[in-house]
Amino acid sequence: MSSFRDTARSATSAMREVFPATPLQRNAHLSERFGADIWLKREDLSPVRSYKLRGAFNAMRKVLENEPEKRLFVCASAGNHAQGVAFMCRHFGVRGVIFMPVTTPQQKIHKTRTFGGDSIEIRLTGDYFDDTLASAKTFCTEQAAHFLAPFDDADVIEGQASVAVEIKEQLGSLPDRIILPVGGGGLSAGVRSYFEDGCDYTFVEPAGGASLAAALAAGRPVRLDKVDSFVDGAAVACIGAQPFKRLDDVDPANVYTAPEDRICATMLEMLNVEGVVLEPAGALAVDVLVDVADQIRGKTVVCVTSGGNFDFERLPEVKERAQRYSGVKKYFILRLPQRPGALKEFLNILGPQDDIARFEYLKKSARNFGSVLIGIETRDAGNFEVLFSKLDQAGFTYRDITDDAILAEFLI
Repeated sequence: MSSFRDTARSATSAMREVFPATPLQRNAHLSERFGADIWLKREDLSPVRSYKLRGAFNAMRKVLENEPEKRLFVCASAGNHAQGVAFMCRHFGVRGVIFMPVTTPQQKIHKTRTFGGDSIEIRLTGDYFDDTLASAKTFCTEQAAHFLAPFDDADVIEGQASVAVEIKEQLGSLPDRIILPVGGGGLSAGVRSYFEDGCDYTFVEPAGGASLAAALAAGRPVRLDKVDSFVDGAAVACIGAQPFKRLDDVDPANVYTAPEDRICATMLEMLNVEGVVLEPAGALAVDVLVDVADQIRGKTVVCVTSGGNFDFERLPEVKERAQRYSGVKKYFILRLPQRPGALKEFLNILGPQDDIARFEYLKKSARNFGSVLIGIETRDAGNFEVLFSKLDQAGFTYRDITDDAILAEFLI
């Protein structure tokens, strides 16, 4: 019986008929910053700008080998999995039906249709993904189609392991440490199963979707009560059962969570410094480097940048969140006296590097005071200490709401 490594190598070899290996590139900027030899496995440069087509290819290949009469494939996805399945449906010349939530952005629908062409049909159903998934599975049962799971499938895990096969071939040896983003667990399970104990691992999840950490704590996959969907490529409510079987002995100390706002700062850094476009999930492995800096100094490290499907319409939001994380942008509510010269007095307090990004009266009918929502951008986070000190000395009443999630949601 073939070992997992053998089947992963076989899958990788078969992939070469469809698409080339993604680059493994040494990153001088990150290497210098962290005092390590840091390499990026650029899954964001695959034909669909993510690793997802690997698992889709392998699962579809296996089905067609064992059941050549099977010509209808179905998936439920609003992102990278949909695009990978669409690409492979066109390659294999089979029909695909891709279910997407009604709320899916047109950009993602268009890209999926571009990859699949006439080979696929897109069905928009359900406001939430669980409804979309239920519709897809019902359709599968009715049409005797094959459902292509995004991560909870042995053949998908085997396909994702091709990332590890390529890393070993390209690097010429195993790295000291590999840093893997975790969503449903297919990629991390495949890579770890291939490398086994040959290197150290760091697993990183978005703070708003830490399903691996929750599963390790419970000893089984558990569904999170709430998921922050910002890191849409990895924000999964429950890690897959099959991936978890391959990850259930992971040391929880090697599982990290990345704050969504910090991920935004990492995305901007990679874009502005390196010209590398990463989606939030694709930036996870780079983002966590700051947390493991002491562990990787002097080591050879591979970060898997898992995807680059970033909609630039989201760039203003990413910039905003990055500025708030780095402390150079704050929002506060100022109680401004309703008297002549009060506004000028406030403006004179601002420093030469302080810019007003937002100014909005919230209460215009007060006789003595008016509440004002103010957003300030500055060049150095330390400038806010000076600003707030001057406001205190001048007797202004204010409240910093930058990190107040409820107020920020309604006011900002």
